[in-house]
Amino acid sequence: MNTPRTLGTPLSPTATKVMLLGSGELGKEVIIALQRLGVEVIAVDRYPNAPGHQVAHRAHVINMTDGAALEALIAQEKPDLVVPEIEAIATDKLAELEQAGKITCIPTARAAQLTMNREGIRRLAAETLGLATSPYRFASSLEELEAGAAAVGFPCVVKPVMSSSGKGQSKVDSAADVKAAWNYAAAGSRVDSGRVIVEGFIDFDYEITLLTVRSLGADGKVMTQFCDPIGHLQVQGDYVESWQPCRMDPVALERARDIAAKVTGDLGGLGLFGVELFVKDDMVWFSEVSPRPHDTGMVTMATQVQSEFELHAKAILGLPVNVAMKAPGASAVIYGQHEAQGIAFEGVADALRVPNSDIRLFGKPESFARRRMGVALATADDVEAARVNAKLAASKVKPVVVK
Repeated sequence: MNTPRTLGTPLSPTATKVMLLGSGELGKEVIIALQRLGVEVIAVDRYPNAPGHQVAHRAHVINMTDGAALEALIAQEKPDLVVPEIEAIATDKLAELEQAGKITCIPTARAAQLTMNREGIRRLAAETLGLATSPYRFASSLEELEAGAAAVGFPCVVKPVMSSSGKGQSKVDSAADVKAAWNYAAAGSRVDSGRVIVEGFIDFDYEITLLTVRSLGADGKVMTQFCDPIGHLQVQGDYVESWQPCRMDPVALERARDIAAKVTGDLGGLGLFGVELFVKDDMVWFSEVSPRPHDTGMVTMATQVQSEFELHAKAILGLPVNVAMKAPGASAVIYGQHEAQGIAFEGVADALRVPNSDIRLFGKPESFARRRMGVALATADDVEAARVNAKLAASKVKPVVVK
């Protein structure tokens, strides 16, 4: 039987130590949730002063795709739990260390391996579990991509098998566009594998993220719970707006939960998973899954009794979780708008004057025009009003370059 962890005191011999691999805005919130439970947190990222570095007990900068460097850091810190927060990690090394009994990886090293690579998770969902997905092909050359695109039909979407947040993703309307999509995918891959997936379009009405939590029940057995579905709007493969709850046909919701339970049950372990799904009427297709908090789930900082970050922190420690909502709400992204170091933000006071709104600025040290630098949150009596207020609050925050 599984049991909850006994929690120690940070920076002492009794400390419960968690190492986050990746310390962006999502990792930062997980770290804060862990800190509130007296957990000693080590934040790791590929660049200094990442958002999570700023709130952790210790911070390290390494290339996390370097297996030797990753193993050396784990040996140095000796964490109780290793928690991947991004895809670009030497997951084969994590699997090796887990197999040798040297680490406990969240949720499992196998889950990290499969979900880092779109090929792994798509083949698991479609070919092993038999779930409905879009038609797809994989390609390791321009010629294979041309053949794959012709097979799934136009328009289609090309993505690197290893990337995140829409990087390297493009819509292909005709055979003439395939070469540009191949080159763009290669530029956007987080780990250069030279391999892409091409997906045929599904005639869906909307997309959802179904946050799914695997935690320990009072009997010590793993139980699966679901947050209310989150609707989201994407531009160029990256989320710009999300809202909760997303209205769904009851049959579609039941099917979505069934798909999420099957995928997360196969991946195993404890923690929160972001399961992305396409929906049309009462039909549901699996898209992707992240074995960690999801960017669209930032809305839960306003809408739920426990945010997705608190749910993840508690679940991985074996503690009870509460997936209940407290109010309908929405989130809207605040972009950097500039290519600069250490930008400033004007208009925060104006944003916070929007009724029932809040702002999170992530503290990223470098801004890009389309880099997510913060998020506006809003609650209201209904989702539509919350979406209006979240977008209004976000629009009032003005990134500026300080001369």
